[in-house]
Amino acid sequence: MAKKIKIIHDPEHCPIQNVLDRFGDKWSLLVIMTLSYNEIMRFNELHKSIGVSQKMLTVTLRTLEADGLVSRKMYPEIPPRVEYRLTELGKSLVPFISGLSKWAEENQSVILESRAKFNN
Repeated sequence: MAKKIKIIHDPEHCPIQNVLDRFGDKWSLLVIMTLSYNEIMRFNELHKSIGVSQKMLTVTLRTLEADGLVSRKMYPEIPPRVEYRLTELGKSLVPFISGLSKWAEENQSVILESRAKFNN
């Protein structure tokens, strides 16, 4: 017998919609994976390694921080030094993103071929 899935149309109460809406954008996954490889990074290091605008990186980091996936530590120095790292919650997400990344790598050529056929 097939398992029934409860569909919730209210994003606030639907775990999948609620979570994916927050970090399912282009930059959040790249920030999470970049921090998983480097542990601690400063803003400019992230900016250079990801190639995102400063404004978009700021918005992305704030969203990830608000969700408890990234922590921000500011040091009282001149000039100010700010470091970012994944929280334990953020680290627990990495294996899932890694799995998706591996799947994308393995299937990219098939998907690109399918797109080309579809567009012709």
